[in-house]
Amino acid sequence: MVTINVAVLFAVVVIWRLRRRTEARSRFDEKLTVVIVLALGVLLAPTPVGQGILSILGQLTSGVTQASR
Repeated sequence: MVTINVAVLFAVVVIWRLRRRTEARSRFDEKLTVVIVLALGVLLAPTPVGQGILSILGQLTSGVTQASR
């Protein structure tokens, strides 16, 4: 039996949806993409990958904040 990680499936769907041209998207398509990205974020947040992304973004924002002072 083959199992697919839901987060990996969502990541593939997000990449596939973002490759489409902007002019071809309707408002519904844009809203659906946002919902899928938010669901992916919720799935990734508690994982070690999500914590690593959070750490990197925290360091990046800290560096930008200190550079602007």
